[in-house]
Amino acid sequence: MKQKIVIIGGVAAGPKITAKLLRTKDFDCQIDLYTEENLISYSSCGLPYYIEGLIPDSNRLIVRRPEQFEEQGANIHLNKRCTKILPEEHKIIIQDTITGETQEVEYDKLAITTGARPIIPSIKGINLKNIFSIRTLQDGINIRQKMLESKKAVILGGGYIGIELLEAFHANNIFTTMIEREDHILSLLDPEISDLVKEEILAIAKDNVDIITSDAITAFEGTDKVEKVITKSGKVIETDMVIIAAGIRPNTEIAAEAGIELGVSNAIRVNNRMQTCTKDIYAAGDCTENFHLVSKNYAWIPLGSTANKEGRCAAINMAGQYDAFPGVLGSAVTRFRNLTISLTGLTETEAKKFGFDVICATMTKKDKAGYMPDAANITIKLVVDKRFKKILGAQAFGGGNADKRVNTVASAIQAEQTLDEFLHLDMTYAPPFSTAVDPLISAALIINNKIYKN
Repeated sequence: MKQKIVIIGGVAAGPKITAKLLRTKDFDCQIDLYTEENLISYSSCGLPYYIEGLIPDSNRLIVRRPEQFEEQGANIHLNKRCTKILPEEHKIIIQDTITGETQEVEYDKLAITTGARPIIPSIKGINLKNIFSIRTLQDGINIRQKMLESKKAVILGGGYIGIELLEAFHANNIFTTMIEREDHILSLLDPEISDLVKEEILAIAKDNVDIITSDAITAFEGTDKVEKVITKSGKVIETDMVIIAAGIRPNTEIAAEAGIELGVSNAIRVNNRMQTCTKDIYAAGDCTENFHLVSKNYAWIPLGSTANKEGRCAAINMAGQYDAFPGVLGSAVTRFRNLTISLTGLTETEAKKFGFDVICATMTKKDKAGYMPDAANITIKLVVDKRFKKILGAQAFGGGNADKRVNTVASAIQAEQTLDEFLHLDMTYAPPFSTAVDPLISAALIINNKIYKN
């Protein structure tokens, strides 16, 4: 007898579950995916690069179209919102976002992949025209269209999305002001690393970017469309458009109403098989919390790469097989022009918070032999537990290959390498690719010398 699989939510995790189930042998099922958008699977992570103009056609961000899934046997329902989950009855309530009509849908197994949505702060004038948030493909199209008509922009928020939009506007010669209420942009980094990154961005952008920290927007002003931004400190900033990039929150209200357990940041708590506390209900993607492999605590770290891995895991288990998703390190990377910024694991600040005996090293070195014409500096901060000599995390930035060093650290952390073992990694070397002693190993040697006082 066919299993009735229902998935609520598109973009990343939901389509991944669908695709994996369609490829699963010896599992007879009917798949129905409901999404309130008019698209099912696209790369929201690519939106800043479409806005910048690197991707000339927004359609290139579409990963799979509904008809591709339907040709394989899945039923795709667009413009359909789930308004209620009835776990005891194994039913959900679906509302058509265009007609308002509702229907009951039965399931044998349900996957919640409802994602997250932008945080829109309550600021005077927030409903003026030309104030945008960024999450959907249509958001990206609207922002790019307005950007091409503009000379000045304001970005509210100094996180990864804010930095990527800053790059997009800078590349299009839009004078852009970034406003961050915290003391530092990119608050996932340690403060001194964040400050160095800020200096690098301002040096690259010259006179086309302004970054304001420790301040907040209190009002937007304009007759019909936004014309000015007013800050708490009294600054008045003229602008043609504003992007709200103040963070996101998980879409978990219907899960909570159904009695499904939530964890940190009100994200859905799941086990390593992506099962919720409620029988036959799974969850994956930006609406779920994650187990952090270093802190051994739960965290909410919404990333597209994680959503895809979780979706695959959920599908395997929904099909009656076994797979376990171990957790995350929070590995991430972004850039501003030729400046790469990356991190994995715990920062020094976080490591101390979780009670580790922290020892760190920060060093700057060329990413390849200094005589190579394209050699560029990278700065690496390595975080280690002094007591057990376990690697806890790394942050890196620079014009060189910072991210490949962070990926090496991520692999070492998941392999639970000690500092001694890490120092003996057989890393590749040739002058166009690295120095004879890789910058990452140089940072590890500094820590080793601190520990043994050599």
